[in-house]
This record gives sequence, C-alpha cells and structure tokens, in this order.
Amino acid sequence: MENKFDIIVIGSGPGGYVAAIRSAQLGYRTAIVEKYNVLGGTCTNVGCIPSKALLDSTEHYHQAKNKFNVHGIEISNLGINFQQMTLRKDNVVEQNTKGIQYLMDKNKITVFHGMASFLSSNQIQIINDDAEPIKVLSDKFIIATGSKPSSIPGVNIDKERIITSTETLSLPQLPKSIVIIGGGVIGVEMASIFNRIDVDVTILEYANSLIPNMDSDMGKSLKKIMSKEGVAIKLNHKVKSAVNKGDYVEVTYLDAKNQSHTIEAEYVLVATGRKPFTKNLGLENTKVKTDNVGRILTNIDLQTNEPSIYAIGDVIGGAMLAHKAEEEGVYVAERINGQKPHINYNRIPSVVYTWPEVASVGKTEQQLIEENIEYVKSNVPIGFLGRARAAEEKHGMVKVLCEPKYGEVLGVHMIIPRAADLISTAVVAMEYEVTAEDMSMISYPHPSYSEAVKEAFLKASGKGNINL
Repeated sequence: MENKFDIIVIGSGPGGYVAAIRSAQLGYRTAIVEKYNVLGGTCTNVGCIPSKALLDSTEHYHQAKNKFNVHGIEISNLGINFQQMTLRKDNVVEQNTKGIQYLMDKNKITVFHGMASFLSSNQIQIINDDAEPIKVLSDKFIIATGSKPSSIPGVNIDKERIITSTETLSLPQLPKSIVIIGGGVIGVEMASIFNRIDVDVTILEYANSLIPNMDSDMGKSLKKIMSKEGVAIKLNHKVKSAVNKGDYVEVTYLDAKNQSHTIEAEYVLVATGRKPFTKNLGLENTKVKTDNVGRILTNIDLQTNEPSIYAIGDVIGGAMLAHKAEEEGVYVAERINGQKPHINYNRIPSVVYTWPEVASVGKTEQQLIEENIEYVKSNVPIGFLGRARAAEEKHGMVKVLCEPKYGEVLGVHMIIPRAADLISTAVVAMEYEVTAEDMSMISYPHPSYSEAVKEAFLKASGKGNINL
C-alpha cells in the first residue's frame, strides 16, 4: 500500500484521535501516528481516565469509612486492597484504549506506531524499535503531540522517589506519606486520592491560593474543605530543593516569611505544570516556529508557518484541557475541508475532580477587576438545598458573575457535587447569550443540585433567593 495520505495526525490523545475521526468522516484518507504501542495519549493512559478511576474508588472508601454510619450502614473490617484498586484502574484504561482502536478501525484510519519526525513539509519518517523506519507522505499534517510534566529549579524528577503524576498513578504499594509540589488541578486531585485512603498528604503551593488559575473563591472554599479532610496545605511556600535519600525524600522550602523548613515523605509528586512536547519532531526541517517555552505558533486557523502543517491541543497556547484539544481537532479538520467552524475559548469549561467537584466557565472575578469590567455577582451556598441535606453534602457554592445592565453572563464558578455535569448549563447560557434573568426563569428539577444554579441566577438578576 502506498504510504501517501490526505491528512496525517501525529499524536493519538483526545485532540489527535478526534481530529483523525473527523478527517475520515469528511472523506479524507487519514492516518494517525502514536509513539507508544497503545492509543489514547496522556489523557487516556496516564492522565484523565486513570486518575478519575482512582478518584471514584477512593471516594467510595472514604464514604464507607466516614459517612456510611450516619446513613445507618454499618461495616466491619473495612480495608483497602490497593492492588485491586490499581487493577481496576488499569482495566478502565484498557477498555478506553480498545474503544479508541475500534473507532480507528470503524473509520478506516491507518494507525502507525512509532516516533514521527518531519523530513520536509509533506513527509515524515516513523521510527519504531520493532520495525524498519518508514517514510510517509501527506498533503496535510496535524500535530497533536500534547505535553509532558515540567519541574522547577532544585527539583530533579528521577521517577523513583521524586515523581510525576504518571508514576504516581502506578505506585507498587500504598505509601504512608507524600508531599505534593503544586496546588493546581493535578496537585489537588492527587491529594484527594491519597488523603482518602489514609496517606499523610502535604501540598506546597507557591501562590496564595489553591487552583490559582480559577476564581479565588473556589480556591478558598476548596482549601477549607480539603484541610478539614486532613490535607496539610501550605500556601505562599517556595520549594527550594527535593533530595532522594533512598527510602524517603527530603524537601526544603521557604514559608511566606522567607524562613527555611524541611519536610520528609516517602514520595514527592511534582505537579508544577506541563510543557509542550515537541522534542525530536524534526520541526527544524520545516518552517514551523515555536515560542520561548516550546509552544508551536499558529494563526487563527491553527495553521503553522508551514501551510501544510497544523497544530492543536497542549502543544499550542491556551488551557491544557482534553476537551479543548477535541474541539480544535474538529475545527482543523473542518477548516481544511473549507468549512467555517468557530471556537470561543472563553466558553470552554474547566473542571477539578475533587469532592465536591469544582467547575468554571468564563471570566473569574479577578479577571473582571483587572480588566476594569463592571459586574454584579451572587454567591449561593448549597448547604440549604433539600438535595444536599438528603445526601449529607454540607459544603459548596455556586457563583455567578454578570453584566449589570443587560444581565449578560460573564462567568459561572461552582464547587458542588457533579459540578462537571452542571457547568454545561452555564456554557449553554454563555454560548447563546442567555441572560441571568432568563436562566432564572426556566424550571429546574426539585430536589436537585441544579437548584443552586437557578438560585445563583435569581440572585444575580436582582430577584433574591426564593426556593432555598
């Protein structure tokens, strides 16, 4: 078979496999290249999917240990089978990777396994240790190689005791203690997993808030909840070094008063962010340009300086979110096809899968202040909801920010059970420019957590709360 395609996608994460599927649906002869032996990229194999599997498993244990009694459920000899927990996680991942392979087969997408590198603007070489290198031609390329964990000065990731989220998701046995450097999304999710199963967890965060890229009220509320659950959270702390001492790690850090301290733990998880993965792509053989941190530069069509090469997802600018990459994958395929799709990046939601979950879309209050945009806000606690009382969920809130004259929704932020599902209501409101008053006038089921969303819109539109 001639190795010539219409579109080749490099990388099989959410952005990559969605881009390949949409390209094939539009009638293009499509191929996808994945450097590992399984499809799915970081999200499916060592990110979103396995972490959510462990979050669900550990939440079940936490509920059984701490909350079942109040429901009249009594359990004796409760314990943790960490190996079974890990095995279930692996099975969930396997099911997802098989599902992606099924979609490739269904859409007649050719799959190559190996490391792709550009030889020119219309040719790549694929190197696989188990086979001879091959050269493949294509009219268009979509780079979807994603990102990898980054670190900070003084902290060398050795993947033994000083580890990333990848290694953390596959520890050989349950540790007694872990220090997490970074209180962003990855840091707090991993802290939740291990804290729930009785690991001593400490978060060291440089900023003055957890999840610092989200609305500060969400960070404050999450800190209160996680601290109450037993996570030690140290804000305004700067890590200077982490040293592997054999069977433990010694971490040195400065507190808010610039005083030095040390802490020891079995493992240190470095959760200080991620950086674009462009290594060994052969970009020097093309006109593709990157910025000073390695992000591939694109225009509004997500097209690089090389007209035949596009890039999407973590490897370009913007939030590193799987669903952002998916939208961009569809966007590029349809642009190549001559269609005119659009993406409004301000209306792409973000979610943190702690418990309660945290979700956000639109502007934060801090952004509105910085941009000198006039706004009104409402904060509605969930503890007064009948549904929350029935479920023994006492903590959380919904926050709405809107324009004061016409009620345009500028941002919605929530920390509430199933926030990942509820935030879609706000996304629809913003995408179709539905006002806060309009959102307060539609019917929401009772009893439900969604009533907190209605109440927040009611309050933001000046009607006050009527249904609590």
